[in-house]
Amino acid sequence: MAHVSESKKACAVNPLKMSQPLGASYAFMGLQSCMPVMHGSQGCTSFGLVLLVRHFKEAIPLQTTAMNEVTTILGGYENIEKAILNIRQRAKPQLIAICSTGLTETKGDDVEAYIELARQKHPELADTEIVYVSTPDYVGAFQDGWAHAVTALVKHLPEAGRPTVAGRVAVLPGVHLTPGDLEELREIIESFGLTPLIAPDVSGSLDGHIPDDWLGTTLGGTPLADLKALGTAEHCLALGEQMREAAEKLQARCGVPFTLFDRLTGLTATDALMQRLSELSGRPVPAKWRRQRGQLVDAMLDGHFHFGNKRVALGAEPDLLWDAGSFLAEMGVELSVCVTTTQSPVLARMPANEVVIGDLEDLELAAKAAGCDVLITHAHGRQASERLGLPLFRLGIPMFDRIGNAHICHVGYRGTRNFVYELGNLFIDLIHHHHADDWPLPALSLAAAQGQVAAAMPGVAHVPAQIPRARPADAAV
Repeated sequence: MAHVSESKKACAVNPLKMSQPLGASYAFMGLQSCMPVMHGSQGCTSFGLVLLVRHFKEAIPLQTTAMNEVTTILGGYENIEKAILNIRQRAKPQLIAICSTGLTETKGDDVEAYIELARQKHPELADTEIVYVSTPDYVGAFQDGWAHAVTALVKHLPEAGRPTVAGRVAVLPGVHLTPGDLEELREIIESFGLTPLIAPDVSGSLDGHIPDDWLGTTLGGTPLADLKALGTAEHCLALGEQMREAAEKLQARCGVPFTLFDRLTGLTATDALMQRLSELSGRPVPAKWRRQRGQLVDAMLDGHFHFGNKRVALGAEPDLLWDAGSFLAEMGVELSVCVTTTQSPVLARMPANEVVIGDLEDLELAAKAAGCDVLITHAHGRQASERLGLPLFRLGIPMFDRIGNAHICHVGYRGTRNFVYELGNLFIDLIHHHHADDWPLPALSLAAAQGQVAAAMPGVAHVPAQIPRARPADAAV
């Protein structure tokens, strides 16, 4: 059990967390023909837009209600009305998804009432679904925004009372799962003869594909028809503790039972997923996954020599912290420092002495005090890595200084094996490799090698029986 504490600093010096509105917008980008909208100032939307563009290297559809000082004070109905009408006319999305920001939350805009009033005044909006979620950015974090957005989708869109479809499985993934992770999970689920309805599915919209035609909305993702059909699933798989509320809402609304997997990285975690899918489908685990399981066990055996007793400083959103940290502990890594962004039930279960809800400065100072070997966090940890002289293993969003981020896969047997190899190779790079300077030659021998024997001494250069060996630290200097 870990002690969970919260940093009491007056401000975040080097922020680890990102805001709720950004997490909600990211969730909405996993829906087909959707236009995410931030109800707030243009600056809020611009920041989130740039961050996601830099991470995915893709065009990101994200609109704003463009609130200013006057409209904020008087209320944002007109801005929301204009935004909805303009988006419907120009982009023609099937779904407009609106999330609030700290600006409009502080004012207290009743956005759901605004949407209802706009529908009454404009009957043409009947062909467009509109969903709103409250995500003030002065509380919570990226993970919370995603979770609240998915809960809002499940609360409003699935149609209750429809008959159950045999073999259909609803999948509610957490924000810690990459598009590459979701592609792997889809392949795993389909191999059991099941049909997954993944919502949201960023693997279809942010996987880096080039469409035949340009659209102003999201490209790919969960279709609106699938969102409405979530209640027809025989079972729901909630992936991450953050998805518990959404799964409970789906169960209450449509009677769909659920199984929650708090992590999918690691041998035991993947075994549990395979067993559940086998139970749901009535089929044995396919030979493909049994072979990959053997490959993972071999990779863990090869890598445990390099993982054992390494000290790691890990900074991530709660579910990603739990997912990666639990597996690292199973591999023999010491989680010396754990820093996260927001409260979660999984934090107290972390295999560490303490988990701090703080920022990257907390991670840096604690890593220095604990003598850590590696930093694991997103790309904003690169400055701390340089100051401490420690390697940085990039994990999570954003990673703006790398390409291929959408295709990172760390779930299932194959993804866990990738994780072992990637981090294991970084640990191998920490090993001191011997070179000539580790066994320095006497001055006379060096002089002889340079053809200066006659000038150095009249006789033959003498090499002593024992040559002092330099310490690794001296050699490094």
